Amino acid sequence: MGWRPAVRGAVAGLLALGLMVPPPAGASEVAVARAGFVEAYPPVAAAMRAAGAPYADWVAAGRSFLAFDPHGDGLAVEVLGDLGSADRIAVLVPGVDSTLRDFDRGLGGVRRRAPAAQARALYDEIRATRPGARVAVLAWLGYDPPNGLGRAAARSEHARAGADAMVELTRTLTRHRPDATVTLVGHSYGALVVGLAAPEVPPQVTDLVTLAGIGMGVDRAADLGTGARVWAAEAPDDWIRRLPPVRVFGFGHGVRPASPEFGARPLPVDGVTGHDGYLVPGSATLHATALVTLGATRPTSGTAVTPR
Repeated sequence: MGWRPAVRGAVAGLLALGLMVPPPAGASEVAVARAGFVEAYPPVAAAMRAAGAPYADWVAAGRSFLAFDPHGDGLAVEVLGDLGSADRIAVLVPGVDSTLRDFDRGLGGVRRRAPAAQARALYDEIRATRPGARVAVLAWLGYDPPNGLGRAAARSEHARAGADAMVELTRTLTRHRPDATVTLVGHSYGALVVGLAAPEVPPQVTDLVTLAGIGMGVDRAADLGTGARVWAAEAPDDWIRRLPPVRVFGFGHGVRPASPEFGARPLPVDGVTGHDGYLVPGSATLHATALVTLGATRPTSGTAVTPR
């Protein structure tokens, strides 16, 4: 059983800051706030080794993690690239049913559904598009997504807890890398997390990307309360299209971001099939998301891109 969202969100906020162990006795709040991301890698790695397989194997393979907690449904934040020097950072936020158990293998053992696989695909696409780019991609299972498509998924409590943790993450990122730009990429219910965080994230968050977004908590992009550009991709055969665009008595998440009336910038979906095929190598959406992370303002199929 997962933790209650409010408790899990508070813990996720601390984990997002890299605070994997209690601070030394007498440590000031300033010292705690300055805990660096790169400095978090060794204690997180130690925790993963202590947890045994498969987590110890991930560390042995040279992978880097900012956060890890095997309790309940689990938490993990993996970093690809050099976060200490990155001037472009993408953060992937997964949706319903995402757990630590499936972080690497994918829900149902389907690799393309795995947050780790999606982050790797985006990182590789960015590096292939611009080999010299100083970029980092985070696979951010830093909140407790709802289990299944029932009552919890129709409400926003889990997303609000996740949004609080996301705000803390982005603020800490930009304290350490103030000149970097940050792109938030939310898949399905993860788009709601991104939408609820939008009014509070720092201005270095320049782009919000939704993939099969369930909703962003508002009915128009202009109501998100952010200066960031908002992008949306939704495949023609994605079942998310069947969800009603309503918000009634705390249920529902409003107009889907890919709906024309929402006002998001469309991303191409050539080569995307189903609900989990957006960040698959070879898809137009994967390439477009890479371009957005790199600063493109018109990453549409067959259209030249304009760098910022």
